[in-house]
Amino acid sequence: MDEKIAVLIAAATPVIEVRGSIPLGLGMGLDPVKVFLISVVGSLIPVFPVLWFLNFLTKDLRKIKLFDRFFEWLFNRTRARSELIEKYETLGLALFVAVPLPVTGVWTGCVAAYLFGLSWRNTFLAVMAGTTIASIIVTAIFTVGAWGLAGFFHL
Repeated sequence: MDEKIAVLIAAATPVIEVRGSIPLGLGMGLDPVKVFLISVVGSLIPVFPVLWFLNFLTKDLRKIKLFDRFFEWLFNRTRARSELIEKYETLGLALFVAVPLPVTGVWTGCVAAYLFGLSWRNTFLAVMAGTTIASIIVTAIFTVGAWGLAGFFHL
């Protein structure tokens, strides 16, 4: 598989997203700017399919007990981690996605946006901004290193 495609797929994968795709691409020796761009684009690929799935299929799937339990677990878990989004809506969603930690990426952000009734347009703009910020952070950490960043910011 082409290395760029591997980075794109990793960025579009839940949990991995840009937190994993950027170190993967840099570890394969790809240009940091290309890795950054591919990762941002890849992380945005699932936005509309996830929103469509949540919007249209959950109503029907929740009629099935197994799926209802899954969605109840998913939605409760997301609500518990989404105070920022509930309070600040679109800006909160962007900030939530911008933190490059587990359970704060595009996938969880889309679920939270659905739960709080954000429009698809605002959701896309917020996750695009958030994943771009997260990608900048991860790229900087893996190209300059955490200690290099600390010295740069005089921490």
